[in-house]
Amino acid sequence: MVSVETFRGSDSAVASLPVLEFDHVGLEYLVHGKKECIIEDLSLSIAKGEFVSFVGPSGCGKTSILKMISGLAPAPIGIVNYHGVPITKPIPNVGVAFQSPVLMPWRNVLENVMLPLEIVQPYKKDFKTRKLEFEEMANELLTTVGLDGSQKKFPWQLSGGMRQRASLCRALIHQPELLLLDEPFGALDPFTREEMWGMMQSLWQRVNCTCILITHDLREAVFLSDTIYVMAPRPSSIIYKLKVNLPRPTTIEMMLSDEFYHLVADLRRHIRRS
Repeated sequence: MVSVETFRGSDSAVASLPVLEFDHVGLEYLVHGKKECIIEDLSLSIAKGEFVSFVGPSGCGKTSILKMISGLAPAPIGIVNYHGVPITKPIPNVGVAFQSPVLMPWRNVLENVMLPLEIVQPYKKDFKTRKLEFEEMANELLTTVGLDGSQKKFPWQLSGGMRQRASLCRALIHQPELLLLDEPFGALDPFTREEMWGMMQSLWQRVNCTCILITHDLREAVFLSDTIYVMAPRPSSIIYKLKVNLPRPTTIEMMLSDEFYHLVADLRRHIRRS
């Protein structure tokens, strides 16, 4: 029998030309009249379809990296290229999920998930004529994450884990090329968090997007990522790059293996050294 498992990094998409490139990127703030360096000389590339995590101490600039990628706060020093073009303003075709789901309380689950289709082109111009088709797309995503039957419920009627699942469906409904995740599971209990890792992996593989995750959870980073970058305290830079070579799909049982444990320990050792 041929195994259906694949190893991370073996897919041709991961070996393709970079979708994102950081070229000597830096970040400084003016504090009490003095410049404070947050990030210095950050250079790296992220391939199409790759799942990348950034880990490191609080305040090292991890969230700022997502803002640079999205174009909400373009790199003030150096260049972040998207398909070879410098990012100077908000870029299209991006999905974002935060630690707080930020669902609109006056919209039910289905309406919350469909929101990007109402405001993002090219879906926006066809929303009225294709609404039934878009509802079917949303229902398929909700079924994938175990929310079938919750379409008409409002956010206050859902648990924290259910709200986060709906938030991820909303981030992915418009088939984004980039998915930016800022500690999306940090507020969940450990059991729910581990369940969400498997669900996140399934969604990412289904949409086939490039994913950048900010997390403090080293187990989460190893579970989900192809590549993990460890950042030092301020002034921050990349001090370690770890390629994760575990089979896909990752399972909870793999977290009990020696290989998984050693990968987590390797990350922890470099963070402590920094």
